[in-house]
Amino acid sequence: MNITLRENIDWVGAVDWNIRDFHSYNTERGTSYNAYLIRDEKTALIDAVKAPFAKELLAKAAALCDLDKVDYVVCNHAELDHAGALPEVLEAMPNATLVCDKKCANELAAHFDTSGWKIQEVADGDSLSLGRRTLRFFTSPMVHWPESMFTYVPEEKLLFSMDAFGQHYACGLRFDDETDMAVVMQEAKTYYANIGMPYAKPVMQCIEKLSGVEVEMIAPSHGVIWRSHLAEIMSAYKDWAAHRARPKVLVIYDTMWESTEAMARAIFEGAARPGVEASMIHVRRSNLTKIATEVLDAAAVAVGSPTLNRRMMPMVAATLCYLDGLRPLGKAAAAFGSYGWGRGGPEDIDKALREMQWDVVRKPLRANWRPTPETLDECRLLGRELADRALSRLPLE
Repeated sequence: MNITLRENIDWVGAVDWNIRDFHSYNTERGTSYNAYLIRDEKTALIDAVKAPFAKELLAKAAALCDLDKVDYVVCNHAELDHAGALPEVLEAMPNATLVCDKKCANELAAHFDTSGWKIQEVADGDSLSLGRRTLRFFTSPMVHWPESMFTYVPEEKLLFSMDAFGQHYACGLRFDDETDMAVVMQEAKTYYANIGMPYAKPVMQCIEKLSGVEVEMIAPSHGVIWRSHLAEIMSAYKDWAAHRARPKVLVIYDTMWESTEAMARAIFEGAARPGVEASMIHVRRSNLTKIATEVLDAAAVAVGSPTLNRRMMPMVAATLCYLDGLRPLGKAAAAFGSYGWGRGGPEDIDKALREMQWDVVRKPLRANWRPTPETLDECRLLGRELADRALSRLPLE
């Protein structure tokens, strides 16, 4: 089924109901690969889809126009969930010229034999007339790949925003105001935390670049199309890109014989106070996607592990490695954990927190075998200190 955005502008993408892993991103609600067809004096396809969904896109497009009448295929992003279907799409649209920026053309050539493709390279600010409508191109490097680009239709105040403002969310409805906004915003937050967080500065630069552009509809490459809640998603992106923290304390931990868990509970007890959102996350009962989403707007984080083979527990190490790549900034933090005959776990965590340039508030808090009542009191004091930091935390400039 095709969905109309504006007159002669239709969604021709595909919904992937069953995907649950997107290169280690847990897509519990599936996703969509959005593509859009604009029919004017000339016809343009905006983006393609993942390779297995090529025939679905082509069937939707063919229901609206003759495929040999398509003049342009715009590629905003070379990642294969959008560009994977391009060889099949361009074969079915023999008269189409592929439109992309120079970096995108180079990346596509690394994936496909593009020697027989007609390619028109565009630069930031270039325009392409379709008739009564115009395509204007804005390069958006590192949002979230070097070749990323937005396509804007000024006559319709419509922005095709590539991965920005997207969500991994499979849904039978296409617009924000048709769906549960709490779900959409949660999936948008999860998407930003796990895809966009390392690129906060380019994201903010891109938002500033678009500040003078009138936009009434944002059509991303994943998830629902924004037509009624643009202010909400734009405000959220500004907060996320500014690393704007909430008064929120996370206690992230793993445990073997409940000693470290007892410490985690005591830290949580100290942090749980009016005005502070405190929560505990057992890393083996959660996943990296959820943890990163919670860390995105947390002001303070305590990370704990017992010592296993002189090191921290494997899933704690995986969590810190993942977070280090995402580069969340401005967190108050502390390490804690238990040990037996040899130390190592809490010390490893402390080192990782400092390497992430988090504001480590104290040396690692340790318990030998089992935490004593005195150690648990120290844990509660640490929780209170992290709560104080969370309440006073300001966004990074």
